Amino acid sequence: MQKKLYDNKQLNKLIVVKKPIFRSSNSYLNQIKRKYRNKKAGFSGTLDPFACGCLIVAFGQYSKLFQFLKKTPKTYRTVVWLGASSESLDIENIIDIKDEKKLNEKLVKNEIEKLVGTHEYYPPKFSAKKIDGKRAYDLAREGKDVEMKKSTMNIYDTKFISYRHPFITFEASVSEGSYIRSLAQILLQRLNRVGTLSFLDRLNEGEFKFENEKDLNPIDYLDLKENIYFGDKSYFENGKKIQKKYFKYQEDGKYLIRFDTFFSIIQIENDEIKYLLNKVLLDD
Repeated sequence: MQKKLYDNKQLNKLIVVKKPIFRSSNSYLNQIKRKYRNKKAGFSGTLDPFACGCLIVAFGQYSKLFQFLKKTPKTYRTVVWLGASSESLDIENIIDIKDEKKLNEKLVKNEIEKLVGTHEYYPPKFSAKKIDGKRAYDLAREGKDVEMKKSTMNIYDTKFISYRHPFITFEASVSEGSYIRSLAQILLQRLNRVGTLSFLDRLNEGEFKFENEKDLNPIDYLDLKENIYFGDKSYFENGKKIQKKYFKYQEDGKYLIRFDTFFSIIQIENDEIKYLLNKVLLDD
């Protein structure tokens, strides 16, 4: 008898995978689902097909946790190719390659350091950003006119790695929703040069980094204050209404409530307790 592709048993699992270059995040997720034989899985922080690197994947109930995880800042290592022009601002759609005059390395270092701060920018048309429910890069590849809205990104830190003409390599730690291709164009404008990305690797998302897909305890990565519950555990087990007086911290906010075999996430607001996620089982 042929072995089933997926097991019926729900798998609660949180891992970091390393997406290869020239694969969509969805395509690679399907490969990971098959690897772990489980249909119910999701990922956080879409990587464009051109990019590679850290991708957070969660199975089972853990796939509901993405909004509560410590995922910022994100750090990327990138290579800028001076003289290359591309519609997608990377090596997927090269239009032209010209020789560019060599730059002074000290100038390059200084301009990379000066990228720290807040920038307004237009996301690339060839990007994973959604427009009316479709990925911008899908619309762009279909030849449709894509109108991108101006966005804001925060650059927390940068690190110059090397300059071997015509390639500039640096790292940047950035906020959610940042596009390194757009950041590279800001750098190129300041250097008065034309260029595009030839490489992009996401090194980490907050505290998440690739470590051979080792199992992670989701509680260690939740961006929530842990509250103490003094009442009967069965109220949480059965999703019953709970009064605020049974908690150590009673201020408005979102809290983690931990038990021996499961945990819950609640919100206290205007003296009311709301279950945001209830009875998420801890993997054995």
